[in-house]
Amino acid sequence: MMDNRALVPLAIALILAGLLWLLAPVLTPFAAAALLAYLGDPLVDRLEARRVPRTLGVVLVFLLLAGAVLAAVMVILPLAGEQLWRLLERLPGWLEQAQARFPILAELDLTRLVELAREHWQAAGGWAQTVLASASRSGLALLAWLANLLLIPVLTFYLLRDWDNLVARIRELLPRPWEPLIVDLTRDADEALGAFLRGQVSVMLALAAVYAGGLWALGINAPILIGLLAGLVSFIPYLGLVVGIAVAGLVAWFQFQEVWALLGVAAVFGIGQVLETAVFTPWFVGDRIGLHPVAVIFAVLAGGQLFGFVGMLLALPAAAVIAVLLRHAHQRYLESEAYAGE
Repeated sequence: MMDNRALVPLAIALILAGLLWLLAPVLTPFAAAALLAYLGDPLVDRLEARRVPRTLGVVLVFLLLAGAVLAAVMVILPLAGEQLWRLLERLPGWLEQAQARFPILAELDLTRLVELAREHWQAAGGWAQTVLASASRSGLALLAWLANLLLIPVLTFYLLRDWDNLVARIRELLPRPWEPLIVDLTRDADEALGAFLRGQVSVMLALAAVYAGGLWALGINAPILIGLLAGLVSFIPYLGLVVGIAVAGLVAWFQFQEVWALLGVAAVFGIGQVLETAVFTPWFVGDRIGLHPVAVIFAVLAGGQLFGFVGMLLALPAAAVIAVLLRHAHQRYLESEAYAGE
């Protein structure tokens, strides 16, 4: 029979899971704020170690996070959208040149495909305006959305300020016999999650910068758009390389229709791949995650199959934590009587 002492934490875990399920719509801003606070806490701790007051360190890190988000929303995304629109405008001329050079392409109605793409792009913009107009007509929905949006920075500030105290309070509530094991698991999981969230995002941004800079140096159109696309999908091994070469190669071929452009694209993404393997990943991530590339691909596909796009985003953090638990279970098995045969 199971020990009654083990039933209490299990019951508490089930109750908490049920509450999380029921309150999921309300908890969205809290989850976003907790993620931002988790990402910013190491920076605040470093400032605090240099005798910067905790509240002042939180303000500095908070301003840094807010500045990064605003820069992405107000500068990078509009610029990428503008480059996409210019790319669609230039495609018909490139296709005409390609059809004149390669008569077999004249049998394909490629110009019509471009027109369809531009029409769907305009339709997407109109659909977004319709959604915004509908949301504006629904006063309560708009107010709730704005309230959640404004709540995130407020919650992030308070969570960042009191993060260490919250962690200490939670540790005090752990059952004493389990406290050492839970602390060890949490420490390893925190290291794995921190390595993924902070390291992988840094790798993605570094790759996006390398790809965009290399394509810009070659004179290829929409370098920021292609660089961002290839960098953002690079969390799946080799997917950023494949997507980047495919998209940049097509743009380079239609723009220049010369072999040197394709070789230049291959060189840019080859250099990016070398930098990712030799510099970015060891520097930003290291070997702390401990996931084989096959396991990474399986985790992303499984997450997408089970929970859609959100599952793909959460697959690797969840896989990193599961890997930590499996390593601890493996170590305890090797130290057990069942393994030793005693």
